[in-house]
Amino acid sequence: QVQLVESGGGLVQAGGSLRLSCAASGRTFSSSVMGWFRQAPGKEREFVAAISWPGSRTSYADSVKGRFTISRDNAKNTVSLQMNSLKSEDTAVYYCAAHRFGWTEVTTRDNYNYWGQGTQVTVSS
Repeated sequence: QVQLVESGGGLVQAGGSLRLSCAASGRTFSSSVMGWFRQAPGKEREFVAAISWPGSRTSYADSVKGRFTISRDNAKNTVSLQMNSLKSEDTAVYYCAAHRFGWTEVTTRDNYNYWGQGTQVTVSS
């Protein structure tokens, strides 16, 4: 069992930065692939980034590559998403999630079985 709580969302101007954090509890966190997804109003929840349990492998959606960075601290049970050069199209609710398997099909939403409650990110243009 893994419990996830996101924080760090807010309102920021286009071009600005935000850092999201996800605090995890549960003994399986350190061995779980972790991901970030986002959902804008009227749209499907989409993959943003994922990181392997040792942190050596990462994956990003093309839309955020070069602007967002995912990281994790297994000693603190946290996973973070540093978001730079934010655009209005990044506006969404951002969710932290734990993958049910290992490093496989990490962009697929259905492969994640634990989710946080989400944190709102609003980018004004």
